[in-house]
Amino acid sequence: MALKKKQDNTPEKKTQILIVDDHPIVRDGLASIINHEQDLNVCGEAEDAFHALKAIEELKPDVVVTDISLKNSDGIELTKSIKAGHPKLFVIVLSIHDESVYAERALLAGAKAYLMKDAVSDNIVQAIRTVLNGEIFVSDKILKKFLHKIAGSNTGTAKTQIDNLSDRELEIFRLIGEGLKASLIAKQLHLSIKTIETYRTRIKEKLDIVNASELLQYSIRWAKSQDRE
Repeated sequence: MALKKKQDNTPEKKTQILIVDDHPIVRDGLASIINHEQDLNVCGEAEDAFHALKAIEELKPDVVVTDISLKNSDGIELTKSIKAGHPKLFVIVLSIHDESVYAERALLAGAKAYLMKDAVSDNIVQAIRTVLNGEIFVSDKILKKFLHKIAGSNTGTAKTQIDNLSDRELEIFRLIGEGLKASLIAKQLHLSIKTIETYRTRIKEKLDIVNASELLQYSIRWAKSQDRE
């Protein structure tokens, strides 16, 4: 399943939502929660960035709700692509990964909300309504972190080496931690193996890592620490 269009036969105007996630059970769960609201409607679903962008052109949604980890793509890069082509379209990013690592990156990419998946059932509707009102929706933890950063305080916001990685470097680092070889990462991200190796070199430099074995071990430990499922 690449693109699934939903039918809305009700006469009143509803806010149209596109769900992007590579797990059908997650899409179904989100759709059930959202469609329960009288003024919201899931107009379509997609499992990756390519079909999400195609669905946006066809379905003209008001809000896109996307996972950060997608089939053959990444939610951060998808958000950037959406905002480049559709600057007025609202994007909400969901993730099982540590919000202290990804929330700021998602917002800088153009998202208006970041939700941990374990809190989605309680907060997705509120997040949608918040962004439709022109506001940003994040957890209290992340809001506090942002306020400390604005105030120039280091309390609870100590920068880690991981924070020094660019969005693309972090994506590749995560995939290394998931056990993917350079050739598979290149195929998944539609990049050359040489480009992936260049990124690996940059990652090692930024993380003060000497060799590929150490990079693999570090990335695996980090990936496991991010797994909230």
